[in-house]
Amino acid sequence: MYLVDTNVILEVLLEREQADEAERFLCQMPRGSLFVSEFSLYSLGVFLFRQGKHEVFLKLVEDLFESLAICLVRLTPQDVPALISAAQRYHLDFDDAYQYTVAEKHDLTIVSFDHDFDQTERGRKTPKEVLRASEA
Repeated sequence: MYLVDTNVILEVLLEREQADEAERFLCQMPRGSLFVSEFSLYSLGVFLFRQGKHEVFLKLVEDLFESLAICLVRLTPQDVPALISAAQRYHLDFDDAYQYTVAEKHDLTIVSFDHDFDQTERGRKTPKEVLRASEA
């Protein structure tokens, strides 16, 4: 089970260098094995709304949660102490600490291009690493 970091989805949306790898990962993983945090979803919404791309956000939500059957996970106010602890322990900013805490709470492997997770206890995998392991 994998937590998809915001940057994996942005890679596809913005057609960046690793977009093909990210898209293959999102499309080839078994249904029900991928999770996205509520924070990531709304961060993507903020990003797209700022650009006036309301319909792109709607299509993204449909693709993620209907077509790909990605599951949504969130933190509650009771999880804030763990979020703060992760931020302080690993010197993470808010969004990375949120992702890390969600991954811990739901026992998910973080899939990200962000090297900041490398210094944490959970670490991270890239989409390519997960695909390679699933094909072996």
